[in-house]
Amino acid sequence: MEGKATERDVWGASTMEKTTHKALKIRSNEAAQHWTDALPIGNGRLGGMIWGGVASDTINLNDDTLWTGNPGNYTNPDAPKVLSEVRKLVNDGKYAEATKAAVNLSGNPSEAYQLLGDIKIDFDESHAVYDKETYERELDLDTAIVKVKYTAGGINYTREHFSSSPDKILVTNISASKPGSLSFTIYLDSKLQHESSVQGQNQITMEGGAPMGIKFSAVLELKISDGTGQLHVVDDKKINVKGADWAVICLAASSSFDGPFTKASESKKNPTSESQKVLDLIKNLSYAELSARHLNDYQKLFHRVSLQLSKSSTTVEKDLCSVTGNQSKATEDEKMSTAQRVKSFKTDEDPSFVELLFQYGRYLLISCSRPGTQASNLQGIWNKEIYPPWDGAPHANINLQMNYWPSLPCNLKECQEPLFDYISSLAVNGTKTAKVNYEASGWVVHQVSDIWAKTSPDRGEAVWALWPMGGAWLCTHLWEHYTYTLDKDFLKNKAYPLMEGCALFLLDWLIEGPGGYLETNPSTSPEHMFVAPDGQPASVSYSSTMDMSIIREVFSAVVSASEVLGNSQDDLVKKVLKAQSRLYPTKIAKDGSILEWAQDFEDPEVHHRHVSHLFGLFPGHTITLEKTPDLCKAADFTLQKRGEEGPGWSTTWKAALWARLHNSDNAYGMVKHLIDLVDPDREADFEGGLYSNLFTAHPPFQIDGNFGVCAAIAEMLVQSTMEDLYLLPALPRDKWPNGAVKGLKARGGLTVAINWTKGDLHEANLWSNNSNSISTIRLHYREYAVTTKVKFGRVYTFNKILKCINEYPL
Repeated sequence: MEGKATERDVWGASTMEKTTHKALKIRSNEAAQHWTDALPIGNGRLGGMIWGGVASDTINLNDDTLWTGNPGNYTNPDAPKVLSEVRKLVNDGKYAEATKAAVNLSGNPSEAYQLLGDIKIDFDESHAVYDKETYERELDLDTAIVKVKYTAGGINYTREHFSSSPDKILVTNISASKPGSLSFTIYLDSKLQHESSVQGQNQITMEGGAPMGIKFSAVLELKISDGTGQLHVVDDKKINVKGADWAVICLAASSSFDGPFTKASESKKNPTSESQKVLDLIKNLSYAELSARHLNDYQKLFHRVSLQLSKSSTTVEKDLCSVTGNQSKATEDEKMSTAQRVKSFKTDEDPSFVELLFQYGRYLLISCSRPGTQASNLQGIWNKEIYPPWDGAPHANINLQMNYWPSLPCNLKECQEPLFDYISSLAVNGTKTAKVNYEASGWVVHQVSDIWAKTSPDRGEAVWALWPMGGAWLCTHLWEHYTYTLDKDFLKNKAYPLMEGCALFLLDWLIEGPGGYLETNPSTSPEHMFVAPDGQPASVSYSSTMDMSIIREVFSAVVSASEVLGNSQDDLVKKVLKAQSRLYPTKIAKDGSILEWAQDFEDPEVHHRHVSHLFGLFPGHTITLEKTPDLCKAADFTLQKRGEEGPGWSTTWKAALWARLHNSDNAYGMVKHLIDLVDPDREADFEGGLYSNLFTAHPPFQIDGNFGVCAAIAEMLVQSTMEDLYLLPALPRDKWPNGAVKGLKARGGLTVAINWTKGDLHEANLWSNNSNSISTIRLHYREYAVTTKVKFGRVYTFNKILKCINEYPL
């Protein structure tokens, strides 16, 4: 019997040699001046933003369950009457009138994500002056630890910050090189209504609540060096530390949120008691033990994938297969701040910065989405406002889905679990919305939601609010999870029941249209207007290309899943199969682009940020180079017509789309386009870009672009279906001529390791961790293609002409 497959072992199988390389660090030579300069830490639920001030410091705190409001009524009994009116107007070609009438289908706004508060630290007069040349603030992606270092009065001070998932706490360690020289005052504060008090000598408790509902508590516990230093309570709200060698600060936080179906006033949870229990569990652990537990947990996820990109032919022989995430010794130019690296990218196009951006996306996903937490919202878990932009709410017309694009290809499948839990909650409320609003079976989700699993339309204009495809798009993630993991239990027990409910709604939502087609009516293309034939602006018509593309994707997934599960004779599947052939097809406009709407309407904004009509190309699978070359040609022209400009998430979606077309130049061009330093004082002058902490900008900050660029880079290096695997399909050979990537996942349960030199494949390793099947895959590289079987527990090595040159146990 073969032992359990371990991916770490195969990572030593490359012929490349280790080389000096830039560490995966986000650096600054000064304290944060803006929130988007601060460095994020998180354990999936509890987030912190580290400013790194010297005389005084602030750590912003967030809890992913702290939102305004309560569960809502997501139904509208008047909607069916309005729906009939809108459908008639659309059928009569009165699109502008239909657009106005459809406002009556709109609902209420989502609730808003909140901040929790701040840890405030005021240092004594010894910190009033410090040596600015010694100041360093950095986030090490390899350890998920933020460090702040500086010298004041000849004494070296160091702070370390991390948010621990295994121990559910945020930890700060402050130390000084000279014994007895650490003195500061610490307290908690919040923009929300709150009260704080010191408990005993070394604890501060802050209790408060979000508007209209959820209560919260944060409990801070302070430990200082034994036998050195004193603690004093100040004003019953602050603790003063005097003359310590070191101090360790542990903070636990909790809220009264008890699920999306429980009113805040009816919650039985006691946030203060919950927080205190967390601290009690770690009271006997030293800082070294807390740090080790944090590292062990985090690096099990982060070290699964390594990426190295290089221009220089002198560094061709690199071995990333042996890299365990600990990038080797720093080079001189690592003293350069990350903001400077962003600025210089326009001229130096440093490939190692792309590595950093890629791994930062993985870091952020690990930090804001773990099993048992909430799904990542519009800002992940990091927020500084009581009412953040767009309420910080999950938007299901691209943004929420993009947050999870890297989870499967970038080997972080566990991080997608909160999304599946969220979909389950949405299906409960969405069943009521579908029944009352649309007299349909199954379940539906619209464009925006919140922690209460809101499923009704948003408030406002139909151009954004009337979009009942959010749940269907989310359902594609369920099937994708199976295609990557081949987890049949997940498919049977979690995914397929949700997919069935989604398909039931779609079957009812589709109505008879002209030409024997099934159509969606009303239909919009997210957030995009058109000019109706009568010259009036409108957004509501029928069978937008995105509607049809998503439905086609869901129906295909249902059929494929039913075959896996042996349900292909079920009545639902038969209905889906019958409907599939009648879906309105994707069509090409007169100018050669993909039609965005069912008719060739005039587009008043050809550079619009959304590229919804290209869903079938990416993230969908219905437009492919092999099967639909004409549509691919039209998609190419569509992207050219749309242009480069757009928010960060739009830029990264375009990068992934170009990658699917195997257009390496344009895919790389969009990655480069994103790398533009945004000035927080002049946000209005920018579209897209990066802040100094590498958060992506709409602007303002939206985290989806960070995940989108991570997924797009992966797509440039590896693409797959259940039958085919493409190596380096969109590699920009002149920009990244040498490199290696290890640990990316491919559909069919495969893991991939590739290295290349001078723009050409050197070798590729494939292996499977699925013990229940033998994968048969067509492997592609340029003009070469071979069919191969991949058995569990075996590694297969292929050369540049795809000849299998080695096979050995994993």
